[in-house]
Amino acid sequence: TGKELLAKYIHYNSERKTKPFVVINCAAMPDQLIESELFSYEKGAFTDAKNTKQGLVEIANEGTLFLDEIGEMSLSIQPKLLRFLENGEYRRVGGINPLTSNVRIISATNKNLTEEIEKKLFRRDLLFRLNIITLTVPPLRERKEDIKPLSQFFLQKKSPVRSPAILSHEALQALLHYSFPGNVRELEHIIERAIIFCEANEIKPENLFLTPQKNNSRRDTSSNIENYSTPGLSIEEVEKIHIEKALDN
Repeated sequence: TGKELLAKYIHYNSERKTKPFVVINCAAMPDQLIESELFSYEKGAFTDAKNTKQGLVEIANEGTLFLDEIGEMSLSIQPKLLRFLENGEYRRVGGINPLTSNVRIISATNKNLTEEIEKKLFRRDLLFRLNIITLTVPPLRERKEDIKPLSQFFLQKKSPVRSPAILSHEALQALLHYSFPGNVRELEHIIERAIIFCEANEIKPENLFLTPQKNNSRRDTSSNIENYSTPGLSIEEVEKIHIEKALDN
């Protein structure tokens, strides 16, 4: 939905803008690595720790640390993060001396953390500590007015410089009637794929290959906008089409 983009906007429009903006995806890292990545480790702390390594809270000192998908952080790491949030102090893995770092923490999640607390998957006290200011970034389906400018941006970004593709009126209407379960990233991929398959650099509805939608009560059935399924092409066939279009340009 653009959570990291919003986090960057906050950072680069603040007094911390000249300092580091550091991102960690809590869902993409195993538990045993998150602690050492966040808080660093001392030489000899474990088998492969041949040198002392800086952690992300140290690298982000005086800047911003963005904790993406914090709802995926395990219960074993949450108390250590809470302790750091309380006073800015931490210890390296294998270390005994307390260190400090002054960072702004921005966290993001696509989960309902209140529900995660009820399931015993997230600490209530950690949520209270994180939840000073809450910004809700609505999904793309609730921001229909963003679809056209985002599509134009991705067309400029993904099209060959000499011949940027254009979006037909019918194709735009198809996008406006689509629910985008994959949000902005899905829109970007749809536009990129459409550029590959369109003829004469004009994207038509059939070039979008939108996934058929089920039970979409908000769909305007009078508009005669159709949805299309993705064709059964192999990766090699898609690559061939892409290469041929690139050579033509």
